[in-house]
Amino acid sequence: MTLASDLLQQHIQTLVDDNARWQTLIADDILWELAYAPSLGHPAQLSGREQVVRHATWFVGAVEKFRFFDLKVYALADPQGAVAEVKGEGLIKSTGRVYRQDHVVFLRAADGKITFLREYFDPVRAAKALDTPILGLES
Repeated sequence: MTLASDLLQQHIQTLVDDNARWQTLIADDILWELAYAPSLGHPAQLSGREQVVRHATWFVGAVEKFRFFDLKVYALADPQGAVAEVKGEGLIKSTGRVYRQDHVVFLRAADGKITFLREYFDPVRAAKALDTPILGLES
């Protein structure tokens, strides 16, 4: 296991369950890209600790009984990079709807911290659970 794959596993284990610990894993200059988030009205990228922590705090507050499972972490040839596939499930507090998601997460590390995340998820599932329109779709 590489440092990056270990950090990615810790990211998944602590993001929701121990957010204070998760915050110790991220670099001050972290960049988190959320490729499909704009279709939900969320930013495509979060830059720096403040934006990333604010988004993570929003997510933790928006869900209850959220859990990640079926985690598969893949170390890359470069020990500073790793990728994971993971499923997530929880209840959206504001809608009472179950949120089930498949995530693919790319991570880059430097100096023992997470410096970059790129996350892919199905925005249609998120929109249904959040009861929010998908931006850009014709009505």
